[in-house]
Amino acid sequence: MNFACIIYEKESSIATIKLNRPQVLNAMNKQLWLDFQEALGDARTDPGIKVVIITGEGRAFSTGADLKESKTRTIEAYRDYLAELQEASRKIIRFEKPTIAAINGYALGSGYELALACDIRIAAEEAQIGSPEAKVTSSVTGGAMRLVQDLIGPAKARELLFTAEYIDGKEAERIGLVNKAVPLERLMEEARAMAVKIAENSAFSLKMIKRGLLMARGEVSLEALMDYEVEACLACVSTKERQESLKSFEQRKKKDEA
Repeated sequence: MNFACIIYEKESSIATIKLNRPQVLNAMNKQLWLDFQEALGDARTDPGIKVVIITGEGRAFSTGADLKESKTRTIEAYRDYLAELQEASRKIIRFEKPTIAAINGYALGSGYELALACDIRIAAEEAQIGSPEAKVTSSVTGGAMRLVQDLIGPAKARELLFTAEYIDGKEAERIGLVNKAVPLERLMEEARAMAVKIAENSAFSLKMIKRGLLMARGEVSLEALMDYEVEACLACVSTKERQESLKSFEQRKKKDEA
C-alpha cells in the first residue's frame, strides 16, 4: 500500500504507521488523517496483526495541525477537518488491537492527542510534548480533555493545558503521561519489544480486555465530550484573536527552530 503522508509497514504480527511529512515536522493535514485511517483499517482487518506502533519520520512525532492549511479554511471547512480528526481519534481509542505511540520528538497539539489516544506511550527522553492550543486561540480535540486527566489527574492536566508549556520525555514519564522514557536511539527497539510481548498473548483476550477498559471510563460519554470539543475548537478559531495568535506562534517557532 502506497500513501502520500505516511509509511505503513507490517512485520510478523506488528504493524507500524509512521507519519511522513518530515519537512513540516509531520504537521497534520486532511490527507495525513485519511491515509492514517486507511492504514488503521487495514491493520484492523488483517488477522495476522495483533499490535500497531505509531511513530514519526525525522525529528518529530507530529507538531499537530498544519497551520498553513488552517489559516485559509472557512468555518465550514474547519468543521469538516475537525470531524475527520475526531473520527480518526475515535478509531484509535476504540481500536480493538493494542496501540503503542513511539514518541520520537515533538508531540504537540493533535500530535500529542494522537499519542494520548494510544494504549501505551514510549517517549524519547528529549521529546517535547504538550498542548499549545491556548497560545494560538484554539482548543484541544481527540478526546484529550478526558484522556490527559485519566493519565495524570485533573490538577496536573489543568496546569499543562492552561500554561501550554511543553515537557520532555523524562518529565512525562515522571508524572505518568508516558509509560517509559528511553534514549532516542533505543526508542523503536523498546516499542517493538513491548509490541512483541503483547503479541504473544491471545488476540481475543486483548480485544475483550480493551473493550472492558473503555466501558469502565467516566460518567460523561466520550461521544458527548468529543462533540463538545468540536464546538469549543470552532468557537476559538472563529475569534479575531486567532490570526494574531498564529502569527505570534509562527514567529516563536521560527526562533526555536533557528
